[in-house]
Amino acid sequence: MFDFDLDKHSINHIHFIGIGGISMSALAQILINFDYKVSGSDMNDSEITKKLSSQGATIHIGHNKNNISSPDLVVYTAAVKETNPELMEARTKQIPILSRAEMLGLLMKKFKNNIAVAGTHGKTTTTSMISVILDYNKYSPTILVGGQLDNIGGNVKVGSRDYFITEACEYVGSFLKFFPTVGIILNIEEDHLDYFKDLNHIKNTFREFIDLIPNDGLLIAYGDDPNVQNIIDHVNCNLITYGQDNNSDYYPINISFNDLGYPSFNLYKKDKLLGKINLRVPGEHNLYNSIASIACCHHFGIDIDHINEALNTFGGTHRRFDLLGNINNIRVVDDYAHHPTEIEATLKAVSNIDHSNLWCVFQPHTFTRTISLLDEFSEAFDGVDNLIITDIYAAREKDTGQIHSKDLVEKIKMRNDKVTYMKEFDSIVDYIYENAKPNDLVITMGAGNVNRIGEKLVNKLKG
Repeated sequence: MFDFDLDKHSINHIHFIGIGGISMSALAQILINFDYKVSGSDMNDSEITKKLSSQGATIHIGHNKNNISSPDLVVYTAAVKETNPELMEARTKQIPILSRAEMLGLLMKKFKNNIAVAGTHGKTTTTSMISVILDYNKYSPTILVGGQLDNIGGNVKVGSRDYFITEACEYVGSFLKFFPTVGIILNIEEDHLDYFKDLNHIKNTFREFIDLIPNDGLLIAYGDDPNVQNIIDHVNCNLITYGQDNNSDYYPINISFNDLGYPSFNLYKKDKLLGKINLRVPGEHNLYNSIASIACCHHFGIDIDHINEALNTFGGTHRRFDLLGNINNIRVVDDYAHHPTEIEATLKAVSNIDHSNLWCVFQPHTFTRTISLLDEFSEAFDGVDNLIITDIYAAREKDTGQIHSKDLVEKIKMRNDKVTYMKEFDSIVDYIYENAKPNDLVITMGAGNVNRIGEKLVNKLKG
């Protein structure tokens, strides 16, 4: 177990290497509000760094050992290499150094109720839903979410120390540094195979996450996922399940979708009708994300009518089925889906929305994910009328030449011949602009910078 304490170690000044990142900046903002002196560095100036500066942080653009003047603690992101001059200087000066996940775990120690949302898919949306419900109902939560949430004006909101809500990512075992009192597991699948050996390694890591929840704490788990079922047989804390039928504690009946693909359903808890739920985000996957969120907030005493009111103010987070524009009756949507299951869920949501032709631009994310799930990716795009695959977004990896987007295109062609490889973003924008027709739906998919294609297309359609 990770052992460190901000108060016992007399920490006053905290320096962040890579402070401009969405998660690091959120941590910095929370600590500023807790009256810590905060400094940090990043390679580029941005709206995020400017906002932090306006809140009192000392910001350095560029990494330099001189940025490490006299902090009591240094926090770094996973993207920071050992050769980073600030990290090296901190080691030379024997200043305590923590990863972002360790810092987040330390923050949790300052709160009464820590809600940690874990799972291969759906973390950002579920974390956002819980945040909106608690915030709307005056619970004054402190929120840290991995996407921009319009309801709170960003990705972080500092509230009271009664409730803290955050995503809990399994990659490199990050969530094992946390101190959850309520843990949520949405699903478990093979992913991040550049770190995990196999599915068993992933499941064992989630088991360790469950063990972090105290005996009087709560685990909320999706009971219809076989991998989740496999690890919740023997839990030491309280357990609530949700799923498709009355084998779970919470479940939906009479599911329907409107012409925008938004679900409505009757929600039951152990054969008792709680009420009718109406969502403003599309897709069956979001229906189950909402049930996990409802179960959590119901546990904290919020009645179903007030939960439903709050959910009706939630229109999603940026980059999660994000409508960029509807120009000349051509809708352009961006979605963060970068795993085959996420792609299939998003395309299933699209099937409930009235449209003519479906255009999809997919940017694979990381070489290891593309090669390890190549077969699954090739089967995920059935039903797409016009599919464009662009280059793999490397993220944290280097291109070894083992896999290329053209390999995925060839695999997909065995099932769908309406697929093509295109490298240049501007060429993709021009091609769709010249060929898309009214009532077509265009969706960009991926966790990289593929959203720029949608933004450029909207601007071009506007003329």
